[in-house]
Order: sequence, then C-alpha cells, then structure tokens
Amino acid sequence: MRIGLRILLGYFLIVGLAAWFLLNVFVAQVKPGVRSTLEDTLVDTAHLLAEVVADDVKAGHLDESQVLARLQSFGRRHVDVSIDGLNKRALNYRVYITNVNGQVTFDSSGKDVGKDYSRWNDVYLTLRGEYGARSTRDVYSDDSNAVMHVAAPIMDGKQIIGVLTVAKPVSTVQPFVERSQRIILTRGALLLVLSLLIGMAFAYWLNRSLRVLMLYIADVEAGRKATLPALGNNEIGTLGRALEAMRNKLEGKEYVEELMHTLAHELKSPIAAIQGSAELMQEDMPDAERRHFLNNILNQNLRQKQLIDKLLALIRVEKQQRLSAPETVALRSLAGEVRADVSARLLARGLTLETFIDNLIVKGDPLLLRQAVGNLLDNAIDFSPPGGVITLRAETLGDEVIISVSDCGSGIPEFARERLFERFYSLPRPDGAKSTGLGLPFVREVMALHGGRVSVENAEPGGVCAELRLPLVLVS
Repeated sequence: MRIGLRILLGYFLIVGLAAWFLLNVFVAQVKPGVRSTLEDTLVDTAHLLAEVVADDVKAGHLDESQVLARLQSFGRRHVDVSIDGLNKRALNYRVYITNVNGQVTFDSSGKDVGKDYSRWNDVYLTLRGEYGARSTRDVYSDDSNAVMHVAAPIMDGKQIIGVLTVAKPVSTVQPFVERSQRIILTRGALLLVLSLLIGMAFAYWLNRSLRVLMLYIADVEAGRKATLPALGNNEIGTLGRALEAMRNKLEGKEYVEELMHTLAHELKSPIAAIQGSAELMQEDMPDAERRHFLNNILNQNLRQKQLIDKLLALIRVEKQQRLSAPETVALRSLAGEVRADVSARLLARGLTLETFIDNLIVKGDPLLLRQAVGNLLDNAIDFSPPGGVITLRAETLGDEVIISVSDCGSGIPEFARERLFERFYSLPRPDGAKSTGLGLPFVREVMALHGGRVSVENAEPGGVCAELRLPLVLVS
C-alpha cells in the first residue's frame, strides 16, 4: 500500500472516529436537552397558575372560578403560528388540580375529575413537600407518546391545600428534536466529506511529491539523464537534495575510477609506439627510415591529443544533466556549417556530400548538435571508399525530426553491432587507422541531453545509416 493511501486512511479513520463520537454525543443530547427545557417551562407555568388559583381553591368555589373557566377555554383556542419553520395549530397544555387527598377536583380536559391521583408521583411527592414530576407513556414501548407532568403546591400560608399539575405531551416538541438531530447529522456528514477532501488533497500532494522523487530516482538508477525536480523547502525537498548530493559524489568517484582505468589502457598503445620509435631512432639508420619513425611518433602523439580532447568533450556532456539555455536551431544553417567543417576531408578523399535538408527547426545547443552531426560525418568519411557518395538528410516523421547520415562503405560487422556505443571501442578503418572510439558515445550523450536518441544500422543495399531523432519544434 502506498504511503499516501496509508496516510489518507489513517487520517480519515481518526477524523471519522472523532466525528462519529461527537455526532453520537450531540444527537443523544438533543432529546434530553429539549425535554429539560420543556420541564423548566412547565415548572414556571405550574407555580404561576398555583398562585393564581390559590384563592379559589381556598374558598372552595372551583365551579364558579373565572380563572379555571379561562383554563378550560384555553384548550379550545385556535392557533396557527410558525415557530422557526415548524407549524403549531393546537395548544397542548393540560391543567388539573387535586385536593389534599389526591382526588382530581378540576381537569381542563374534563375527563378525569373525581379520580384518585394520590399515587402519581407529581401529586404524591408535591403533597409531601418535594418536587413532584413524572413522565407517563400512553403506550409503554413508545417513548414518543410520553406526557410530561410537573406539579406545584397550592398554598394557604405555609399549608399545602392542593396540587396543580401542568402536563404537556413530548410529541409536541419532537419535531424540534428531530430537526435538530437531522441538522447535526447533515452538518456532520458535510464535515466528514470536507475532511475526506482535505485528506485526499494532502495525500495527493504528498504522493505527487514522492512520485516525482521516485521517478527521478528511477532515472538515476537506469543511468538516464536526470535533473532533480523542484520539491520545495520541505522534508521531501531536503531528502531529494540529499539524494542528489549523494548521487553526485558516488557517480563522480565511480566515474573518475572507471575513466582513469580506461584512459590508462587506451594510452598504452600510443605511448608504447612512441617509446619504440624513439629508441630505434637513437641508432644509425637511413634518412627514409628515420622520417618513417618520426612520422609515427607525430601520428601517435596526434592520436593521444585527439583522444584527450574528445574524452574531455565526452566528460562534459556526460556530467551535464540538462541544457542550460536551449536555442532555436535551423537545420539548413546547421548543415551548411557541418559541410564547411568536413569540406577539406571530403576533398582529400575524393568524396561527395549530398544534402537534402527540409526547412526544419529544433531546440537545443547549436554547438553540441554541430559536433554530433560532424562525428557521424567523420565516421562516414573514414569508412567510405574513394569517390563514394555520402548523404546528409533531414526530414520529419510524426512529431520527430530525423537527421540521417548514410555512406556507401562495407557496413558494420555482426560482432560489432552491440558494442558501437562503448567508450574507446572502434573498428579498423579501411586504411588501417584507428579512431578514439569516443565519437558515438559523445553523440549518444548529446541526444540524451536533447531528449532524442541515436541509432546506427546497416543500410540497403550497402553501407551504414546513422540517424538522430529529435523532437520537432513547430514554427507559427
């Protein structure tokens, strides 16, 4: 499982558990909170009415009481009001009065007058001087049918002469409870969705940064040109820069060791040739032989110089991870410059260079591209027979530009096909000379810097065709 997904799941698990716990607490507390508020209102109402009817109860004229008559007509009053979006069309208070024996002497609903309520908690506890209240269900298993009763003592001085109870069904406030619970659940679900989106955004950011870093590491591991991407000034960016520094140190050390070993091996041959010619020249010999050995020394010295120069050029492109400032390069102009570079060698070998260059544009380093094409032409000149024809062509194929150099030489032997791009590997020229073996590796590195590639294959009916493939730049 990816680290981004792990973090997302862990984050959402923590947020989900916290939200679930809080939602459960809030939803569970809505109903008790509303009922407590209702009970508080009933307490105030009961004590207020107990004070209002105290004189009538004391006088024993309940049937003639104007207050109790108003309480009976209260239940028949029609209302149509909206309370915070919820409609109320009936008055739900029920008021009843019991005497000191617990018998109902007045009932605003008119149904229980004369009944014995002395065992109900609201009456029983109030007559004992305690707080009397009860919640009674019409259907025992259905809490929504419960009716809350709150009683207050009717006093004659310090003596309790009766009990007044105010009752109200819980179902009248149930819509408020349900709406509050619904709002809490809706807002909680929205909170969870927002938390999930935030977690996904964070996980995406983290996973994207790690993926970019892993792609960079994969390119480094595969030996491709790779530039450390911009990772920001955070822990991942610090890790990337540390990996880049470690890579540079390790690659530099390995590169120097390999380079010194290979260079020492390649220089052995010209040094040995120079040493042998110099020793022989110390002896008496004809002028013709002396000139032969002197030419051999000069040729081997030139070979060493070419080897070092090309090796330095190869080192520069191998260590370069990207082009610093790519320019627009017109291939017709580039072909003219390369033709001028090799014109003397073409004339000396009696070769003809034919060019077929479309009006194409590429992005890159003009000097490096000029050197890459020049190296391919040098190889074609070395392996072409006198009087032969070399073709330089540039054309498009899809979204690529193909620059090809074809000769009419003997082609590539089968045993050498897999080793053409090895450093210092070269095939003997028709005249017996040997190159540095650094031209094609140099071309490959230049193509890697330009996001392209190089291939060298035998052509039909004969000779070799080397191709450079570069991304096409469209000119508006």
